[in-house]
Amino acid sequence: MQTGEPVTSAPLAARLTAPRGPLFFPVTAYGPGGEVDLAVYRAHVRQGVEAGAAAVFACCGTGEFHALTPEEFQDCVRAAVEETAGRVPVLAGAGYGTALAVRYARLAEEAGADGLLAMPPYLVLAGQEGLLRHYREVAAATSLPVIVYQRDNAVFTPRTVVELARTEGIVGLKDGLGDLDLMQRTVSAVRTEVPGDFLYFNGLPTAEQTQLAYRGLGVTLYSSAVFCFVPEIALAFHRALRTGDDATAHRLLDGFYRPFTELRAQGRGYAVALVKAGVRLRGLDVGEVRPPLHEPAGDHVKRLAEVIERGHALLEEAR
Repeated sequence: MQTGEPVTSAPLAARLTAPRGPLFFPVTAYGPGGEVDLAVYRAHVRQGVEAGAAAVFACCGTGEFHALTPEEFQDCVRAAVEETAGRVPVLAGAGYGTALAVRYARLAEEAGADGLLAMPPYLVLAGQEGLLRHYREVAAATSLPVIVYQRDNAVFTPRTVVELARTEGIVGLKDGLGDLDLMQRTVSAVRTEVPGDFLYFNGLPTAEQTQLAYRGLGVTLYSSAVFCFVPEIALAFHRALRTGDDATAHRLLDGFYRPFTELRAQGRGYAVALVKAGVRLRGLDVGEVRPPLHEPAGDHVKRLAEVIERGHALLEEAR
């Protein structure tokens, strides 16, 4: 594996550097019997792109990557690629141990994906040397550019991220940890030692809640699960950040994002299950989550509907 000057995918990096809309992480649709419903999934992806998504991250955390068979995964990635028709890039998840992560990466490449989001390895608590080797092997497996996802059992020192940035095919880091001190030191180290266009993403659940802080570190890219069910609110917030309209950003944070985040904290797995419930509330039957996740309680879904209504009221007040 070459580890000299950083090599990035110029087309993908350019399309992600200053997106005009949120990064869309679609849920995976299931039918009444629990099988993947590709027709509904296609509609969900199509609606997101037409609403203004800047990229589609298929079969990642919100898309229940953990619950999909390799065959289902490839079918969904291919469907996302076909529905976007090149209008926006499609990135796909790749994870588990190294051998399986490589397999998923190759399946994504065969399906036409533009890039990969490399999820944390399954379960193990690996050292920095092992993590670095893992992601280098995933990056070497295909021609696709790779964004490495930092969270849970995959937390990197600034030195390791410098080495990732020097690795051919690795173009960015998505942070789902939320340690701003570590992120600042990481950004500084890479900027100093590996000049170039290495990308950073805020990947915390409901990333809008923390994006003002990440913006202070120079991290302007973030994932938006909320875009799945209220794209108009996600777009308004994204536009406020892009134009420096902090008054609108604060209004949406106080009236919509904070209540949603507090509701999300009421149940384990709600970062996915509550989002899926939101999509159903907006009229698209994407089915329930697969085990081991579980559906939100009825009163929580009712509260979600109220939060959505309040968010729409805030948009009307701003007009």
